[in-house]
Amino acid sequence: MFWMVALLALDGRQYVYRVYAPREALPADLFWAAFHCHEEDGAPRASDSFDASEIWWIGDGAGPAAAELTVHQY
Repeated sequence: MFWMVALLALDGRQYVYRVYAPREALPADLFWAAFHCHEEDGAPRASDSFDASEIWWIGDGAGPAAAELTVHQY
């Protein structure tokens, strides 16, 4: 299935991104994929603190077959 990554932004909002990545992906890779997607979108600056983010898996325990990260704003 996929990962969800929530980033806090300076405007007080939380921006959530859907990251398609293998189940065994490293949390730091998921964070940076979402962070860079957010920065390219022109949204208010997000915190680049890993500890300020939330990352969780959505799925049945099986990972997707894709080997590359893809990110979509949720």
